[in-house]
Amino acid sequence: MMKATSLREALTLAVPHLAAHPDALHVFVDEGNVVGTGARTLGFEYRYTLTLIVTDYPHSSDTIVVPVLAWLRTNQPDTFTNPDKREDAFKFEAEILNHTTVDISIKLKLTEQVTVKVEGAGYQVEHLPEPVNADDDPASWRPA
Repeated sequence: MMKATSLREALTLAVPHLAAHPDALHVFVDEGNVVGTGARTLGFEYRYTLTLIVTDYPHSSDTIVVPVLAWLRTNQPDTFTNPDKREDAFKFEAEILNHTTVDISIKLKLTEQVTVKVEGAGYQVEHLPEPVNADDDPASWRPA
């Protein structure tokens, strides 16, 4: 599940507090399943809920939510484009710890499409990138 690592890296780059305190960011894969494509290959799709927990966070939740949205725009675009998915694709909870810090939990419904080809006595496995709509340049969702 490559998206978990990708999102962790994106948040660490985008949020200075997480870069300085990497132990404050916890990433879990929950409720995962593997769905075969039904084709004549071993190709499949990972489907899971990615849970992010940021502990003792002293800044606005916006500084976490916006980079997650930017990451989703590129890495799970159907979160925005599919009306059936966008209502449930991003959920959160927060525990207000005191006047200055909060624990934030974010749950994202993610998928990863994987192709598998038989190669000799083994397999060649490739995680496919998300489709990109040429009219919606993901670069426009990053800060200038």
